[in-house]
Amino acid sequence: MDHGQDVMTIVDENGNEIVCKVVLTFDSPQPEVYDRSYVVYHPVEAEDEDEESIEIYAAAFNPSDGEGGELFAIESEEEWNMVEEVIGAFVDEQEEEE
Repeated sequence: MDHGQDVMTIVDENGNEIVCKVVLTFDSPQPEVYDRSYVVYHPVEAEDEDEESIEIYAAAFNPSDGEGGELFAIESEEEWNMVEEVIGAFVDEQEEEE
């Protein structure tokens, strides 16, 4: 996983590979608290469904891992709140551009 990547493949708990579209990558706006990068994504197959109902996912990652990096769960409620704020700002910006 790296910033600027358009697609990525994740492996689920059953070993199935799932191609996902990267919606957004960003570094924590609070590096003193969360010194991580984040990726927001959804499975490519979900694009065939109604865009209003596409479920998106978010995870932390280490961009220095290079090709085949590992995604990390976002575990604390405070960290989720920060990620949701960034996603909300991104959505607002996208809507303004339309």
